[in-house]
Amino acid sequence: MVLADASELSEPFSWPASGATRVPFRLFSDPEIYALEQQRIFRGRVWNYLCLEIDIPNPGDFKTTFIGETPIVVIRDENGDINALVNRCAHKGALVCLQERGNKAKNGMTCVYHSWTYDLRGQLKGIAFRNGIKGKGGMPDDFDPAKHRMQRINVEIYCGLVFGSFADDMPSMEDYLGEKLSWMVKRNFDRPLKPLGVHSQIIHNNWKLYAENVRDSYHATLLHTFYVTFKVNRMDMDGGIVMGDDKWHHISYAKRHELDESDEYDKAGVHAAQYESKLSGPELLKAWDEFPDGITHCIQTVFPNLTFHYTLNSLCVRFFVPRGVDETELFWIYLGYEDDTEEQTRMRVVQGNLTGTAGLVSLEDGCINEFVQRGTHMSADKEAFLEMGGRDAESSGNSRATEAAIRGFWEGYCGIMGFR
Repeated sequence: MVLADASELSEPFSWPASGATRVPFRLFSDPEIYALEQQRIFRGRVWNYLCLEIDIPNPGDFKTTFIGETPIVVIRDENGDINALVNRCAHKGALVCLQERGNKAKNGMTCVYHSWTYDLRGQLKGIAFRNGIKGKGGMPDDFDPAKHRMQRINVEIYCGLVFGSFADDMPSMEDYLGEKLSWMVKRNFDRPLKPLGVHSQIIHNNWKLYAENVRDSYHATLLHTFYVTFKVNRMDMDGGIVMGDDKWHHISYAKRHELDESDEYDKAGVHAAQYESKLSGPELLKAWDEFPDGITHCIQTVFPNLTFHYTLNSLCVRFFVPRGVDETELFWIYLGYEDDTEEQTRMRVVQGNLTGTAGLVSLEDGCINEFVQRGTHMSADKEAFLEMGGRDAESSGNSRATEAAIRGFWEGYCGIMGFR
């Protein structure tokens, strides 16, 4: 199913008059809207995260990934340039690169179906039996290999992160993020990175529910008992929300060392604050002051499906890929820096147990979004209510008890989908 415009939906859709404070549940289960997202968002005017530069350090190194549901291969050529191609043969449309990663420097990329071979920039360079067998068969005399190549997409490298877009008229990544957001990417990524580990999980919910979740600073110290109990991230810490100018992207941050404990947790009967647990391995929370800004917890989102988190000293890229209208694959990519000491690397790895598939914090997010998916099933005519912190999508320097970043996501979503 390929849809290009909201007018092509078989059942007309209009956004509620209340704007981004109301979100129709239909968005999480309608296969036609999901199909429209593939064209309007993932193949539209956005920068999509592809991989890290360090994933493909040498000529011929490649990594396969996805833009929405479109398979992509990112490969470094003999000149050191990074190319991003739709992972699809120009002949019959089969996948060309079948492995997650590898090196194609020796022979280029060859489709196993009919042995069409491409160079490291995706240009067709060879076809088995092009001239037939013993003078019979083969391609027509006017066949031109230059007219047959793997589809290229635009690439930009920013702070060691590789982004791609199907659009030809994209702003730079710096401008896409804007000044309010780009400084945090530079803070965390603009130095030589070192991979510490990667894993993924399938979460049984629409991709937009996870996009909401990582923008939902309101839930973090209500759902996540560990955060509150061990004072990793609480609402009564100094912190705030920074919204991008276009509202698509955001930063939520907290400063662990600036805690002014409030009795609101007790008054509200918050379950996350009802425990007096102790750690048998307190080294889990051992950290050092890494940056002069004092920020010890940060969630940064980049529209449409990318998140960075920095918790204590644990740095991670979260990349979530739609796998259907009600399923998403979430990748966790943990990083350190090349100049880290052995002790700093060990601390980052240990702190990584807070997040990820079975993380002491993040395991709860792995199921809560499915609860929403299940709860909204068969309720396409109902809608979510998002007025915590007001009705706008503005930055907040004194409170994270707000859904402003979620409203910002939906404002951006409405615009690019043509639902306004």
